[in-house]
Order: sequence, then structure tokens, then C-alpha cells
Amino acid sequence: MASELPSTCDVVVIGGGIIGCSIAYHLTKLGIRDVVVLERKRLTSGTTWHAAGLIGQLRASRRMTELAKYTSELLWSLEAETGLATGFRQNGSISVATHAERFEELKRGASMAKNFGLAVEVLTPGDIASRYPLLRTDDLAGGIFLPKDGQADPANVTMAYAKGARNGGARIVENVAVERILVEQGRAAGVLTREGPIRATTTVLAAGMWSHAIARQVGVAVPLHAAEHFYIVTEPIADLPRDLPVLRAPDECAYVKEDAGKLLLGAFEPVAKPWGMGGIPDDFEFTTLPDDVEHFEPILEAAIQRLPVLAEAGIQTFFNGPESFTPDDRYLLGETAELRDLFVACGMNSIGIQSSGGVGKVLAEWIRDRHMPVDLVDVDVRRMQPFQANRRYLRERTTETLGLLYAMHWPHRQYATARGVRCSPFHDRLLASGAVMGEQSGWERPNWFAPAGGERDYRYSWGRQNWFEPCAAECRAVRDAVALFDQSSFTKYLVTGLDALALLNNVSAAEMDGPVGRVVYTQWLNERGGIEADLTVTRTGETEFLVVTTAAGQTRDLAWLRRHVPEASRCAVVDVTSGLPMLGLMGPGSRALLEAVSGETLADVDFPFANSRELEIGCAVVRASRLTYVGELGFELYVPAEFAAHVFDVLVEAGDGFGLRMAGYHAMNACRMEKAYRHWGHDISVEDTPLEAGLGFAVGWRKPDFIGRDALLRQREAGGPKRRLVQFRLADPVELLHHEEPVWSGGEIVGSITSGAYGHRIDASLGMGYVQLPGGANDLAAGREFAIEIGWRKVPAEARLEAFYDPANERIRA
Repeated sequence: MASELPSTCDVVVIGGGIIGCSIAYHLTKLGIRDVVVLERKRLTSGTTWHAAGLIGQLRASRRMTELAKYTSELLWSLEAETGLATGFRQNGSISVATHAERFEELKRGASMAKNFGLAVEVLTPGDIASRYPLLRTDDLAGGIFLPKDGQADPANVTMAYAKGARNGGARIVENVAVERILVEQGRAAGVLTREGPIRATTTVLAAGMWSHAIARQVGVAVPLHAAEHFYIVTEPIADLPRDLPVLRAPDECAYVKEDAGKLLLGAFEPVAKPWGMGGIPDDFEFTTLPDDVEHFEPILEAAIQRLPVLAEAGIQTFFNGPESFTPDDRYLLGETAELRDLFVACGMNSIGIQSSGGVGKVLAEWIRDRHMPVDLVDVDVRRMQPFQANRRYLRERTTETLGLLYAMHWPHRQYATARGVRCSPFHDRLLASGAVMGEQSGWERPNWFAPAGGERDYRYSWGRQNWFEPCAAECRAVRDAVALFDQSSFTKYLVTGLDALALLNNVSAAEMDGPVGRVVYTQWLNERGGIEADLTVTRTGETEFLVVTTAAGQTRDLAWLRRHVPEASRCAVVDVTSGLPMLGLMGPGSRALLEAVSGETLADVDFPFANSRELEIGCAVVRASRLTYVGELGFELYVPAEFAAHVFDVLVEAGDGFGLRMAGYHAMNACRMEKAYRHWGHDISVEDTPLEAGLGFAVGWRKPDFIGRDALLRQREAGGPKRRLVQFRLADPVELLHHEEPVWSGGEIVGSITSGAYGHRIDASLGMGYVQLPGGANDLAAGREFAIEIGWRKVPAEARLEAFYDPANERIRA
């Protein structure tokens, strides 16, 4: 065996499943041929071999849909290229709804599909019966049909990838287990096997459910956990149509596909069974798990009602095998934050087959270019926090995430498991004030505050949910009095040293060399001008700066900043998030309240906007920054953790005389939408430039150099961007926008919504999204009509580039 293994290679891939083989195949297509794939047993023997092989295309975002769509297109050519049959056929898929809310979800998905260029039809129960005559349809509300969906044989697809990779020069070696990733000076340097080491420029971890343990050995967080996944295969059914589309019945947690005259019935049940808590056996190879008929029985009973033919069909196979799931049901992709040159592609959440081609393609390009080829923020492994690789956390969350694949995808849906593990110092006080908590990156955050005696649970809907009125009251307090927000989850880094200014000026688009106490709003850009982070930087000393960014960006942004610190730089970057809780005091009464508790005069002349200073509140010294994310006069208060509860109590006690009200993140989101404040990851991301996002005002054009400057100059000199982030107000305030709804104008789709919320201060349903504007702002001239498609309905909308609320910023600078 040792004779098969080279001592060095360009890329070593750990794992010979469908993902690892696809990565190798796509690397060779890029001319990277010195590739070695190591499989611990035989190809496909982990999870790939027993996958159902459904090839769906519609995902929750444009890029994820494009990856799945690419896979479908590739499977046709892959068979012709390699001569190996993949079993791929495009028989389409039907998803059915048993109630109006699910039908609304499906119709919203159909509108998204149209936005992404997918063929899609909305079906009546009669249409469904015509396309799937075996189905009981009398209790259905409707459904959708995606004609380009299909199914394939996962093992055969993998073998075709492997053959294509070998033909391109890659080596694929079976029965060689990786014992450890080699690490040198903060970089992955290859792998250690029982046959010896293989040194590599790039190491790829595509080991499925083994990935967590392999990464853990070298201090890398790869949060995934295996769960038992069940399906049955019937005996042959006489006269079973061979052209049946794949059936998804999410209200019954089931999917069905026809295969060789039989039916395969699989499930994503609400409460899953985590597996592998004690480790995966060394001899695991094409292994099945014990049957659990009682666990699967409710799925089968419901399926028999939906497909009566199952009642007479015998069961040929009862299958149970493990698949890996992540805490948010999105896979893990890209270079890790902890180790340079270590890439991951795992945690596929039961969509590995349909994603395999797209994942292999974009990861190969990422490896070649050392940056994302397209916006892959949704699946970037760096979105995860280190604690999320905790084994107990993963075990608890996995009981829920498998079932969430087919659960209602409600807007603002909150996780129910592994909660209460990451809390601010104000947590108990907020709960006592009526807080209803949500979760962001593990943080427990107050999303809204229930009135005394009011309901403190979510009641989900596609329309106005039960927190609509409490949120409205919070927004009115922000507008008319003063509100207190817990913003402790915002990430904070302290950047210190003689070269701190030089570092920040290089990575930031705005000029950082301002006076001590100045707060600068800026973006961190990539070389292509795309926005990698959206944040503020406060100069707290001549050689000291406080960077404040999003909760979700904690791991990612820290890695970005540290990787741009030159080797000989006299600079340190420290994450101080846990030690520096933050409160937001927002509203026209915020100044008077802060003056009352600090004893200071804080008039505009003394404390102008975008400035920061220390104040005494009670017995504590806090940093106050005059900033806002809600569009009102306001202050962010950074409090040392040991004083946090004390400062909170002082503010609340004094706040009674100023109409102080607690406010949550739903209110913050509503207010920022009225002000057209961008949210990174939704409205701005790695493919959007500040010029396209309307953030050119935050660019330090006079700076001689910063990352992304040349790309911005080229775009500006070419006449400016041809797409712009636009604000929308719906003509019908009952309709609500969320994301990826198509924007229509002149009979064609010209853009899509990035985020939406109801603006309570102006009583309007709002959204923002990118629109193609070849003529710039002139393309929004009065008289041009826009409509936004929501659940197969077109709703007229007003469009503008500026905010709908206080566009002149008079309230902020009061």
C-alpha cells in the first residue's frame, strides 16, 4: 500500500464519498492534477452508498440553487464523458401542501424559483392528481411541480466522478485511513496515515461524519453530528408507472421516489435520533444501523393514507443509516478560520448528492484562487462559532435539525433545542421584563417583549405574527421616547500597537486616521471590491482601536483581520466580545436619560454624532458612542462585564421618568429597514460593492491604498454600477417581504429582494433589493412602475434610492 502513496502532492482530499470525488474531478478540470484522494475503506462506504439520490434544484438562495442546478446539468455530460451510467433522469418533482400556510410557502418558493431561472408550475389538487394518479388529493390545498428535478444513483455518480478525476491525473487510494492532519506554523501541511505522511500545499476535509473528530484533533471546529435516517423500499408493485415524479409531502415528513418498479419512502421526522455519540466504529463500512419500526411507523401510516397503494405493497427493505447534520441545516464549506490551507466540504444535511457537482466546482475554484468564487457566505464554515462544535450541543441540536428540512420554514422561526447556552449578563433581567428570546450565533437575544400577562411564545404565520403589535409599541418608543436594546452579541475586537492604524487603514475602505474618540463606519473589502464585513471602528487611543461587527461575523471577521496582519507588524488583535457587553439607548429621550445618570452635559456641541467618550454611570465607567442602527438619536454603551448588571439597573431605575421601554431585535430590524440601513449577509455581501450598495459615502477615496480600491476605481470610472440596492414600499401593507422575492418592471424580472420588514413608524411594508439600473438613478424616474412577486402574486411597489424614514438624518443629529 505504501508504494501507492506519494510523499507529496498539491492537494490531498480526505474522504472518498461523492463530495471528495467531485472535488478531485473539478480540480483536475482546472489543471490541478497532482491530487490524492484518501478513502479509509472503499469509495461511497460511509453515507453516499445509501443516499436516496434525489436531485432537487430549488434551494433557499440564488447561489445554492445555482450549485444544485449545475449538478443536474453536469450529470448528463458526466455520463457521456466517463462512460459510466449515473442513473440520472429528470422525471421532475411534486411538493404537496395539506393546508393554506404550507401552500403559501410552496408558492413563495415557486416565485423564488422563477427568480432563479427555474421552470416551475403551481398546481391545483386536480393538477396533482393528473401528474401523480396514485396520490390521494381530496385533502390537499395545492402543490408545485419542478420539471427539471430528478433522481440518480449516488454510488454510480461517485464512481463517474472518480473515473473522471483519474482520467484527469488524480490518484484515488482506498483502504488508507488518515490518522491526523499535519500542522506547521498555523497551516495544514498534509496528512499522516499508517503508511506514512503525505505533505500537501492544500488539505481538504471531506470525510462526512468523521470530519468533526478529525478536525477536533487539531483544534478546528467543524460542527456536525450524525443522525439516523430511515427509509423503506417496497417489493415490486404491479403496473407501477415508471415516469412518476419524485414526491415530497413535507406536512407528512415524507418523500417518495419510484425506482425499478418499487417505491422508496423516506422521512425527515420531527424528532430525530442522533447517532455516533461514542464515536464511529473503526470497521464501519457499508454499515446499516438497527431497525426501529416503532420510530418509523407514524411516517408509514401517514404515507399509506396519502398513497393507498402502499397498503398492499410488501416491504422489501427497511433501511437505517447515518447522515451528518449541522446546527443550522446548511453545509460547511471553505477554508477554516483556525488553519490556513485547510478546506472543508462536509455536513451536507441530506442534500449532498444534489449539491455534489456545484460543491466540487466552487471548492476547486476556491482552492485555486484562495477566495470565494461566488457568494457562499450561507455555507462558509467560518459562520460557525467554536462552541458549536461542542458534542453535547450538537447531539441536542441534531434531534431537531433533521426534521427541520421538512418542517414549515416560517419567517423568524426559532430553534427549540440547545438553547440558553450563550447569554448576556442582562439575560435574567430581560426575561423578567417580558423578553421573548431568539437565537443568533448561539446568543440568546430578546427579539420582542410581551406585555404583562401576554403570550410569550411565537405563533408563526406568513402574515403578521403575534409579536407584530408588541414590536409596534417598541418602535413607537424608539421614535417618541427612549428604548433600551441588549446588543451584547455584537462582536468586538481590540486592535492595539504601533502598527494598528496601518493595519486598519489597509483593510478598511474608510480613512481610519482620525482623532481619538472618533467613530468611523466602514467596510472591509476584498480585492474585487466586494464587502467582506460591515462595521464601525472607534479610535480609543493613539495606538488603540475598538472594532465592532455583527454577531454572526465573530469567527469570520476575526480570521479576515488576523490574516491581514503582516508578519513583522507591531500589532495585536484580541476578541473582547465576552468581556464587553453593550447596551443601546435609542430615541429622542436618550440624551436626557444619559445626562441624568452620568451627570454630564451631552448636547450636540459637547458630544457630536460619530464620537465616543467615557462616562460614569452609577459606580461604573463605560464607553459611550453616539451611534444608531435604528435611525434616532442614540448611544451605544460598552460596559465591562463585571459592571454590566449594575449599569443596567441604574438605567432602568432612572428610565421610569423618561418613558424608557425595553426593545428587541424585531423592532431594531423594522427601524433599520425604514432607514435603509444595510445588513451584512442579506443586503450586502462578498459580491456587492459599496457603490452598488449605495455606500460610496463611506469610502475614503483620497486614501492612497486599501484592499479593493482598484476595483472600486474601475467601477466608478466605467460610469458607476449597473445594479443598485433600492428601497421598496408595497402598495398593500398587509403583504410582507422576506427575501428573494422577484422584482418586476416592464414585464420582466429586474431584481430581487434581499430583506424586508414592516416599518411601524411609517405604517408600511418595506423591503430592499438589488435592481438592474443601466441608466443609474434616472432609471427610477417618476412613472416607472415596479411590482414584487409574493407567493405567485404581483404587488405594486414604490421604489427609491433613499430611506423612507428621515432621509435627511435630522433625527439622528438632533
